[in-house]
Amino acid sequence: MAIEADFYELLEVERGADDATLKSAYRRLAMRYHPDKNPGCGESEAKFKAINEAYEVLKDPQKRAAYDRFGHAAFQQGGMGGGGGGNPFGEGGFSDLGDIFETIFGNAFGGGGGRGQPRRGADLRYDLEIGLDEAFHGKDVQIEIEVAQTCEPCAGQGAEPGTGRRRCNLCGGHGKVRAQQGFFMVERTCPTCHGRGEVIEKPCRACHGEGRVDRPQKLDVTIPRGVDEGTRIRLSGKGEAGPQGAPAGDLYIFLHLRRHPVFERDGTTLITRAPISFTTAALGGELTIPGLDGKPHAVNIPAGIQSGKQLRLRGAGMPVLNGRGMGDLVVEIMVETPTKLTARQKELLRELQETETGEECPQSKGFFERLKEAMGLE
Repeated sequence: MAIEADFYELLEVERGADDATLKSAYRRLAMRYHPDKNPGCGESEAKFKAINEAYEVLKDPQKRAAYDRFGHAAFQQGGMGGGGGGNPFGEGGFSDLGDIFETIFGNAFGGGGGRGQPRRGADLRYDLEIGLDEAFHGKDVQIEIEVAQTCEPCAGQGAEPGTGRRRCNLCGGHGKVRAQQGFFMVERTCPTCHGRGEVIEKPCRACHGEGRVDRPQKLDVTIPRGVDEGTRIRLSGKGEAGPQGAPAGDLYIFLHLRRHPVFERDGTTLITRAPISFTTAALGGELTIPGLDGKPHAVNIPAGIQSGKQLRLRGAGMPVLNGRGMGDLVVEIMVETPTKLTARQKELLRELQETETGEECPQSKGFFERLKEAMGLE
C-alpha cells in the first residue's frame, strides 16, 4: 500500500505554522519545482503537484482542521469519519456539515446545483495614527500596503498567457459530482475543480495559478472631520484580490489618536486644565484659551473660584462626525500657590493675613469647627 506524504513535511513547515509561513514556504517550493524550471523532469512535476495539493488543504482553515484530525482519510472515500465505524453516509462522504445540508435541502432553499462561486479575497486591516488636530480638521493622507493584487500577465485568471481553461473531466463542467447513496442522490462540490467546472491547463508562471501576486499599493484616504479613537474607514474592493479573478475583499482602516499635550477628548467634548494665580482666583478675571479651530476663546473667571471647578464653553469642542454642530470645551481650573515671592509681596500677604477673620474662607473655617467638635475640643 502506498504511503502518502505528510502535507506539513511536503511544505517543510511545522504543524503549528501560521498562514504567512505556509504561504512563504509554498511559494519557495513552487518556484523550485515548477515544470517550467525543470522541463522533462517527471519527479519535479509530481513534486510540484503534491506541493500544490498540500497548500490547497492547509491554507483553508476547515480543510486544515480536518487534515490535522483525520489525515489524508479526511479527503478520501469515507469522508471525515475516520475511525472504525466507517461513514454512515456511504462511500462518497462529505467534506463538512454544509455538504450534508446542501445535499438534502440545497435545491429546496436555492442552494446546490450550478457551479461554485469564486472565493472572495480576504478583508484587510490597516492601523493609522493621527493627531487630535488632524481629527478636528480632517485630512487627506496616502498610505502604502503590501497586498495581493491581480496578476497582470494573466489578468487574474491564473493561466499562462496564450493558454486557457478546459472543462473539468470529473464533473463535466458542472462543478458538482453526484453519487447514489441508498435512496438519495448525493451531490457535492467537485474535488478536482473545486466547484468552478473548469481547470487551468497551464498555470501562470508569475502567480503559479493563483491569479494574484503580492506587491506594494499606494492608496489615498480621506479622513473626515470629527473622527475618534477606533473610527473605522472602509475602502471597498481595496483588500486582498480574490484567487483566479474572484472579487477583491475590502480594506478597513482603524484610526488611533496620538496624545495631545494640552487637550483630552471625551466624545465631542475637549477638556483642558488651566492653572491660575490665587489672586486671580480670589478677584476674578479672564483667561484666553487657543482652540483647535485656531481661534482664541475667552474664559471668564468668577471671583472666589476653587480648584477643580469646570467652566464650559459651548461649541468650542470637536466637530460631530458625519453631522452638524460642535461639542464643548471644558476648562478645569487649578489654583496655583506661588512659590517665588519678593519681599514686598510677602509683606503684602502678611498684611492680608493680619486682616483675616476666617469668614474669607468658609470651607476652611467649617472644617476646623467640625474637627474640634469631633475631637471634643473647646
